Amino acid sequence: MAELDPGSAGTVTTIKWRFPTVHPEGHKYVAIAAISSLVCAFMAWETLAWPLLGVTIWVATFFRDPIRTVPQGENLIVAPADGLITLIQQVPPPREMAGDAGLGSEPMTRVSIFMSVFDVHINRTPIAGTIKSVVYVPGKFLNADLDKASEDNERQHILVERGDGSRVGFTQIAGLVARRIVPFVKNGDMVVAGQRIGLIRFGSRVDVYLPAGAAPRVSLGQRTISGETILGVIGDADAAKGRAL
Repeated sequence: MAELDPGSAGTVTTIKWRFPTVHPEGHKYVAIAAISSLVCAFMAWETLAWPLLGVTIWVATFFRDPIRTVPQGENLIVAPADGLITLIQQVPPPREMAGDAGLGSEPMTRVSIFMSVFDVHINRTPIAGTIKSVVYVPGKFLNADLDKASEDNERQHILVERGDGSRVGFTQIAGLVARRIVPFVKNGDMVVAGQRIGLIRFGSRVDVYLPAGAAPRVSLGQRTISGETILGVIGDADAAKGRAL
């Protein structure tokens, strides 16, 4: 927002903090919790009204949708999720994104970001480009922090291709509490880096498959900010490597 600074001779650009909005996907859940709390309060059931008020606040917080500032640079790969980096491994790409039309068949670096129920759950695309595929796979609801969750849990694979043919794939994985993956994009959509592409309810994980020549710029135990933290740089194999397991 541009404002006139009384202490200067011209107009300066300032950024003001604002309370994060609640994503429309969460409105009905907030309403259900709030109405339940109000009904209990009206009935003088205080032992239920207060806990339900706390649930209402938590649900609103879970679906918060803060503004993010995406770093500039066409070769940057940004984090698609808020959370904790729990795994950095060399693995084959998922079969749903493998092959000549996908990520190939050679092992590639997978960076796993675990989202707790307290993290922002709006996911964003790591790069700009065209959505080449969105593949939903039903599955279990194991702890998303487990390595086998990438193969056993309910998940959704998204493949993005840049104009130069470079591709980045990432997978939304439902967790122990999560029960639904909500997509915002479909095949053929054009996206910009950091654009919202979906969310997962309620606690989950996102795996990012870095292309060849993009060493990870993050380390195990580091926290990421969706749309802001740089995971890697396409074509930059000399980046400081994260510790792989």
